[in-house]
Amino acid sequence: MAHFIDRRLNGKNKSAVNRQRFIRRYKQQIKKAVSDAISKRSVTDISSGESVTVPGKDISEPFFHQGKGGRRQIIHPGNDQFSPGDRIKRPQGGAGGSGQGDAGTDGEGSDDFVFSISKDEYLDLLFEDLELPNLKKNQLDKLVQYKNVRAGYRSEGVPSNIDIVRSLRGSLARRVAMTAGKKAKLRELEQQLAALEHEPVPDQQQRRLLCAEIAELKQRIAAVPFIDSFDLRFRNFQKRPEPTSKAVMFCLMDVSGSMDQATKDMAKRFYILLYLFLSRSYKNVEVVYIRHHTQAKEVDEQEFFYSQETGGTIVSSALKMMYDIVLERYNPAEWNIYAAQASDGDNWTDDSAPCAELMANKLLPLVRYYAYIEITPRAHQSLWQEYEKLLPAFDNFAIQHITDVSDIYPVFRELFKKQAA
Repeated sequence: MAHFIDRRLNGKNKSAVNRQRFIRRYKQQIKKAVSDAISKRSVTDISSGESVTVPGKDISEPFFHQGKGGRRQIIHPGNDQFSPGDRIKRPQGGAGGSGQGDAGTDGEGSDDFVFSISKDEYLDLLFEDLELPNLKKNQLDKLVQYKNVRAGYRSEGVPSNIDIVRSLRGSLARRVAMTAGKKAKLRELEQQLAALEHEPVPDQQQRRLLCAEIAELKQRIAAVPFIDSFDLRFRNFQKRPEPTSKAVMFCLMDVSGSMDQATKDMAKRFYILLYLFLSRSYKNVEVVYIRHHTQAKEVDEQEFFYSQETGGTIVSSALKMMYDIVLERYNPAEWNIYAAQASDGDNWTDDSAPCAELMANKLLPLVRYYAYIEITPRAHQSLWQEYEKLLPAFDNFAIQHITDVSDIYPVFRELFKKQAA
């Protein structure tokens, strides 16, 4: 087997560079592990890091080894079980995992690779390729994003940003400035030497002095380096704020008696994902929290996630409150308005049709995007059926169904996936 040894000196941040290279190289496996791990996390630790498990076979590396050339017949001593042409059966057990039953006597395997990622890496992988749909620049205010732009040159930087043309131009200017006087003096001495050579009887003493002075000047000119660290110029970049439109997200959650604790936990997981996505991807996006049972109430973040209030179900109360808040505080001509509603679909029968009417006539014409998530393992109720009738007429309206914790992240990605340019 051939072994290759890298004897290059380690850089100052080689561990960090190697870590980022590993994440880029096995991004698909890590993203799959992250999406699988999110369903096992509790509501309170959704924003912390994660230890993801990558199958060992997915990170195996090719290696060089000495192959056996030609055809060979090898006799192994001590063989009393096999004859030429026999097929050797695969060893039983020892598959490198845990299971039930007795331990095997043969076979071998390897453990999966466990890789710990930080909170920032976890959230980057979690929300990659997601965006707020239909975001438009109504008014330049509030929502600020940053873009790297060229900002002249600097005398220090990383080698990848070096500007060769600008550096050579500086080198030429320096060499001209440092040698201009010497070259003028050199030309003057060479003219004196030429004039002396044309005399009938040249003065040898003066000729030797001129030749020595010319040789010294040429040596001093040649000693000026072609390029110096002083000449190097690096491209400079800075982050320039690019204001975009103002945006507000309405979070409407059903807290009625039909929403049991497991259903509320799934709704909270979805809204926490939404909050982390907004706070990480955008600056200064306002979030309005509305809880409802028979009556709707605007609450703060703490009460939205942890209040124990419950009751009957009248969904239209939350829709009316959202509409009133939009008219009072968020002018649709200036704001990008978004909404996400989570419910188990169990609504007062006579209230579902008015909800659809409110959506069609008042809310959907105002919002950029409205997402309705029904969290229930049962058949769809009247609210889903009324909302389903609105889908052909409004392309800014989406409904999704969640039956289990494992459905939350795929549904979230489906609702907020990045649109094609």
